Amino acid sequence: MDTFDNQHIWHPYAKIPNEVPTYLVESAEGVYLILEGGNRVIDGMSSWWSAIHGYNHPVLNKAIETQLRKMSHIMFGGLTHQPAIDLTKTLLSVTPDNLTKVFFTDSGSLSVEVALKMVLQYWNNKHQANKQKFITIRGGYHGDTFGAMSVCDPDNGMHHLFSSVLPQHFFVKSPSIVPMNEALEDLRVTLKQNSNKIAAMILEPVIQNAGGIRTYNPQYLLKAKKLCKQNNILFVLDEIATGFGRTGELFALEYANVEPDILCLGKALTGGYITLAATLTTDDVSNVVGTLMHGPTFMANPLACAVANASIELLLSSPWKNSIANIGKILSAELLPLKNHDKVKDVRILGAIGVIEITHEIDIQIVQKYLIDLGVWLRPYGKLLYTMPPFIITDDELLTITSAIKAIVSRL
Repeated sequence: MDTFDNQHIWHPYAKIPNEVPTYLVESAEGVYLILEGGNRVIDGMSSWWSAIHGYNHPVLNKAIETQLRKMSHIMFGGLTHQPAIDLTKTLLSVTPDNLTKVFFTDSGSLSVEVALKMVLQYWNNKHQANKQKFITIRGGYHGDTFGAMSVCDPDNGMHHLFSSVLPQHFFVKSPSIVPMNEALEDLRVTLKQNSNKIAAMILEPVIQNAGGIRTYNPQYLLKAKKLCKQNNILFVLDEIATGFGRTGELFALEYANVEPDILCLGKALTGGYITLAATLTTDDVSNVVGTLMHGPTFMANPLACAVANASIELLLSSPWKNSIANIGKILSAELLPLKNHDKVKDVRILGAIGVIEITHEIDIQIVQKYLIDLGVWLRPYGKLLYTMPPFIITDDELLTITSAIKAIVSRL
């Protein structure tokens, strides 16, 4: 651990000095992080689920280098550029047909902020300014900025310390925790009683990620969308973590073929190279909203758009569906038997996502050191030990990850 780093750099979800060691990465190649001293570890996290093609990929490097020789950045107010135009065309071609407009921003959290602002301005312009509340299912996570925090789980999420100053919204039972019919009935009753106040429903499709990595029946999406439409409420899907193949479909909404009014994208959008996010919406929403008072300095950054174009093209030209299916098959074969372990509460597999839920809190410092010794980088949190590896991972590399996970569980 670097002493200066530990005393002066504030890392995410940590204090200064950091109680959990930080490991210095000197370089990265393929699925490997090369740590200080030359120790190579397989990144089973894809840098928080974004580096789907691994690191230092020649195609993505070239896209950045080519764009860099033209321009690294221009303001997007009053100007435009070809990488943004091309990326917009691509995003509209791979997402539901009803989505026709794209607003670019800096990060996933901010794509959610933009979605919330779109919704509020939409109802204000329709002379229904009383519709200022949002509804979502418990166990969700949508980011760390203020608006996004307000629609994260208020009790069991990581933002409960701010609950007294956040806007108060409606939270209903999650189909990932209770039976789907029970969750739908709770949603139906809440919408019926409060439809004059509720502007939109927002949720992560099929799997709730940072809120607990729990899956649920895709049919909930269709039925929830129908209830929202009946109650004159917009439907927003957060695919920041699930988009671009992670769940086994290009977008998780495809499991139910549901069309949202607004869709949030981020993380793997650029293959993990540069932060970029997008909020997609319909003709109706954009026409009613009109001018959206939001304009990040680095909106539609040309370097980010260029590498996003290259990343999506690289993904779509690869046998990504087979790759994800193979990852899921290995994760299932290797990890599902751990359900029988007395310290394991549950094992969940979806696409290239493998989660072990332990019965007690994980000691991150001890577990991470042991994982490093086993040649693997994972970042457990709470009671969860999980992996979301790059799509290019080989069978042997993936088996190294699953073997490390099994070794950890055996030591609990």
